[in-house]
Amino acid sequence: MNKTITGFGSKCAKEVKDPRTTTPHILPIYATSSFKFENIEQGIDIFKGNSQGHVYGRYANPTVDAVAQKIAELAVFGTDISAHALLTSSGMSAISTLVGGLLSAGEKFLTQGNLYGGTTELFLKIFGRLGIETIFCNLQDLEEVEKKLKENKEIKMIYCETPANPTMACVDLRQIATLAKKYNAWSAVDNTFCTPYLQQPLVLGNDFTIHSTTKFLNGHGNGIAGVIIGKDVDLMKNRVWQNLKLSGTNANPWDAWLIHNGMKTLELRMNRHCENAMTIATYLSKHQKVAKVNYNGLSSHPDHELSKSQMSQFGGMLSFELKGGLDVGIDFMNRIEFCTLAPTLGDVDTLVLHPASSSHINVDKAIRERNGITDGLIRLSVGIENSVDITNDLEQALS
Repeated sequence: MNKTITGFGSKCAKEVKDPRTTTPHILPIYATSSFKFENIEQGIDIFKGNSQGHVYGRYANPTVDAVAQKIAELAVFGTDISAHALLTSSGMSAISTLVGGLLSAGEKFLTQGNLYGGTTELFLKIFGRLGIETIFCNLQDLEEVEKKLKENKEIKMIYCETPANPTMACVDLRQIATLAKKYNAWSAVDNTFCTPYLQQPLVLGNDFTIHSTTKFLNGHGNGIAGVIIGKDVDLMKNRVWQNLKLSGTNANPWDAWLIHNGMKTLELRMNRHCENAMTIATYLSKHQKVAKVNYNGLSSHPDHELSKSQMSQFGGMLSFELKGGLDVGIDFMNRIEFCTLAPTLGDVDTLVLHPASSSHINVDKAIRERNGITDGLIRLSVGIENSVDITNDLEQALS
């Protein structure tokens, strides 16, 4: 076959041959929307599922797949459990991809009232419209959980977030997994706050784990992505992946690479996050203008013992309630100087959030307050800076 190119424009348009002769030390970013076949038969085999191969970036990508596999291995690290992971375009898309892939109209899922505000809105405003009903329950009350499961045979999933955002309330993951299995439901856990380093829901018996990798897994605030991890590999590779592929919720290779880069220091960062959070929580618990501190590492937290039983450390997240309500909370936020006012968490620097005026602003006030999210509640994502600088900023803002 004559491969001579005669046109200048043709030469410009054609892809160059990959000159790589040795393996790169760092995972490459495969910035390609599609993948070419050696011949049509290879394409047919891949599309039929007779052989493995990459086809189109929305279906899969080598960078994305490599990072997903690493997260899956971390989720069950130290055990002989197998897991499969799918990276998505955000933490919210991870939730919607999992629930949309497994549940159908007429089915229900059981969850807690003290979820992240965006998750609550997703369940009520999107899935509710699609005929998937949300039943709220105190998941800490296991008798109530079992009662709901008995009364509602249509419940196909228990979805929990522990520690909860932003009250740090914890759910007994072992018991939730046991009850879900007893009543033929799946159990799914948002493990964003802890990462697999501090808590492994799959190891504790749960079926699925979800992370907003935007947060601690990435750790540097420079990318948006999410991940779903499941122990049923066939289910993950078929129903869940099919929903990802057809709804277009896939992650992109650049954000996947940023997660990969951030995870290299995950253990080091989480150790410092935890150390600093304990220091700040102790300081705040003694401050005269603070009514309450929510941090699982404090013996005063109602879920302290449960946290010890399922977490290796207590994490970098905490919240505290100011005396004085909304006006005092707004005033405190405006006085912050060293820390950062930002509606996210898990970055290397300390981030401050006022849930009532931001993350939970669209959640009914009665629901908020019933779950401990008061007008004066402040959430802290404690960073890895010198703890003295964090404390000094909080002190001047409080005074």
